[in-house]
Amino acid sequence: MAEHRTVKLEVQGLHKSFVLHAVDGRRINALNGIDLAIHTGEHVALVGSSGAGKSTLLKSVYRTYLPDSGTVTLRLAAGAAVELTGLEDRELVALRVREIGYVSQFLRSEPRRSVRDTVARAGRRRGLDHDASLDAAAEILRRLGIGENLWRSYPSLLSGGEKQRVNLASGIICPPGLLLLDEPVSALDPANRESVLALIAELTSWGTTVLAVFHDLDAIERLADRVVLLSGGTVAESGHPTDVLRTLTNPLGAIA
Repeated sequence: MAEHRTVKLEVQGLHKSFVLHAVDGRRINALNGIDLAIHTGEHVALVGSSGAGKSTLLKSVYRTYLPDSGTVTLRLAAGAAVELTGLEDRELVALRVREIGYVSQFLRSEPRRSVRDTVARAGRRRGLDHDASLDAAAEILRRLGIGENLWRSYPSLLSGGEKQRVNLASGIICPPGLLLLDEPVSALDPANRESVLALIAELTSWGTTVLAVFHDLDAIERLADRVVLLSGGTVAESGHPTDVLRTLTNPLGAIA
């Protein structure tokens, strides 16, 4: 059970605010003292209404956003614990190579780099050699339903759902110890959604710890070991998916 595992990620007293310079200069508090511990190999799903702080929390852990205060501590594969908010940028970049990954809803690819090479390059950054990275990219693209006829195409030419799957492939090739997922199935049709969920379900068995944002009740129930409900930038509830979700769903089966 989770309580016997090593804590992989610990967030304590995390605060993050934004100033609306383009409006009237007011300050909006997005995170108001988040405390959260996630164990190695655990899949935790974040839920809550729009503006509850879900994506802000992911980006603060990845340090796309620098929190106003609080700590984010990551236990590395070698066993040492590192506090992320105080790292120099070069140290953070090094950790992002093998220790922590982030998959957003949107693909930001390099110009004139093919689909297969985009994914393979992510594998090389995580330690695979050239040939191994190409083989791994081919395997994961096949599993995600990206046909070989598209591998030499530029990602910018793909459909929204295809881009999302290429983005996920780049995030989970040679997966890092901690993977942050921000609505990774939002643009997918039912058949491709199924293949993506099946692959995400395997991540924790490979030793990857997952912190994810989903708005899909079925995905959460299938994948998550625990659900954390955010409300007003704080943790309102944390527990088994069945217990947390039973009062949160609308008639369409989606998280509000």
